[in-house]
Amino acid sequence: MSGTTPAPGKTVHLAVYDTLADWETGHATAWLARSGYDIRTVGPTTDPVTSIGGLRITPDLALTDLRPEDSALLILPGGDLWDAGDDLAPFAAKARTFLDAGVPVAAICGATAGLAREGLLDDRDHTSAVSFYLAATGYKGGDRYVEADAVTDGDLITAGPTEPVAFAREVLGKMGAFEGTKLDAWYRLFHDSDPAAFEELNS
Repeated sequence: MSGTTPAPGKTVHLAVYDTLADWETGHATAWLARSGYDIRTVGPTTDPVTSIGGLRITPDLALTDLRPEDSALLILPGGDLWDAGDDLAPFAAKARTFLDAGVPVAAICGATAGLAREGLLDDRDHTSAVSFYLAATGYKGGDRYVEADAVTDGDLITAGPTEPVAFAREVLGKMGAFEGTKLDAWYRLFHDSDPAAFEELNS
């Protein structure tokens, strides 16, 4: 990461916490970075956290210091802690402040359950691993559940744990990293291994 401070509109914040599912957001953050966004990590504190894959990450900033006005997007990966208690509830609460401020939020896997508990999926189209996973949270948005790889409703993006590429497609499209046929080519390359898509993406 460069030592300069990018413009707020070019900063994407990735939430990191113990047990985070490190495979779920890699496509999104890598291609956002390649598109000129600065990726900064946000932890419960600035103490190091360890992902499910054993990666040790030192957050750039603590959650209490994160403000929507300093960010273009908040990404919430899944993690075992989303279903193990209330430790990550403050991240869902922060997502509410982002959405209230008109700043996009992208949540995948267990993070969708966190948003459901926060009430953020009651009135928005969304998806997750399976509908009954979210139903177990007691939320009121079951009628807005969509059987899809990933769903964008306004400033909220959701996806299930097996769809990191579809999740990234929605994120990259929302943030303008790729558009139209380029976005379609990116998805076909990384999801379908379509060799023709490589040429289209790089033309």
